[in-house]
Amino acid sequence: MRTLRHRIAIDTRYLLAGFPAAVVMFCLIVAGTAAGLGSLVAFVGFPILAGTLLMARNFADMEREAIAEVLDRPVTRPPYRPAPHGAGWFRRLVNPLTNGQSWLDLIYAIVAFPISIITFVVTIVWWSTAIAGLTFPIYGWIVAAIPGAGGGLPELLGLGDGIVTQVAFHTALGVLFALTLPAVVHTAALIRAGLGRTLLTRPTELPTYSYQTPALG
Repeated sequence: MRTLRHRIAIDTRYLLAGFPAAVVMFCLIVAGTAAGLGSLVAFVGFPILAGTLLMARNFADMEREAIAEVLDRPVTRPPYRPAPHGAGWFRRLVNPLTNGQSWLDLIYAIVAFPISIITFVVTIVWWSTAIAGLTFPIYGWIVAAIPGAGGGLPELLGLGDGIVTQVAFHTALGVLFALTLPAVVHTAALIRAGLGRTLLTRPTELPTYSYQTPALG
């Protein structure tokens, strides 16, 4: 049973660290796919595509480990069919092209990119607003006293432009975002992890290999 603090830490780390990983994954996979498809006529594209699929598989393996931690249960790694016994060098080279799961790994690398952007932005907004609001009583008096600073959002909402009003408003906003932070961040993590579970895993009854988060001790 995880504590709320531990749950928030896992979800936040998954969403924040997953964004740069998704950017790198997306750029490499798109570049490799474009280069491979563009050179298929010369047959050079086949090994390029195969290498791109292997790269996507490595990214998928890392994502499965992260998903297992977010979901707090093991996830299953689908089997990748090896090359036939006695196959020639070219057949072994392009074997990833014959694996359906390899193409799902590639699709995930592309589809996860926009999802990662959205969940990353939501996480940053909720954390920054909660922290800024809760600490506003410390620095808000200085900000509100700056000549020409204006009343900000409270004034736009017709609540007034006094210093006490600004401090009370932003502090209340920070409390609201802090209280909803666990639910919002966990929902964002589940959305991204759900996409990965759909494309990268298989039911446990199939012959698979399992990733499991090490027990906390």
